[in-house]
Amino acid sequence: QVQLVESGGGLVQAGGSLRLSCVTSGLTFSNYAMGWFRQAPGPEQEFVTAITRNGGKTRYADPVKGRFTISRDNAKNTVYLQMKSLKPEDTGVYVCAAARARYNGFLPIAIDFSSWGQGTQVTVSS
Repeated sequence: QVQLVESGGGLVQAGGSLRLSCVTSGLTFSNYAMGWFRQAPGPEQEFVTAITRNGGKTRYADPVKGRFTISRDNAKNTVYLQMKSLKPEDTGVYVCAAARARYNGFLPIAIDFSSWGQGTQVTVSS
């Protein structure tokens, strides 16, 4: 059974930092590209960032470029999201997701993700 478990969320003031973690089990982590999404109040889930299975390539949504960094540790089956210079509009539930990667350079888009965590709440106060 595939499981993705996020942690590290919390309440932080604008300008602050948080580091999220997502520990996976039930899958061969090094065969999966990983990503982070966020769900603000409202119906839409927003793509945040993705990383290839070997960590060699990343993609970021424009609103977080230069402030967020995704990384992974394949030995620990874990993907991270370092968030700096947080803004109130970054508030939401952050969810990690896994996409089966066919090759090292595979960088998934939203529809490629097949396994999802439950999310961790990030609240940025102004």
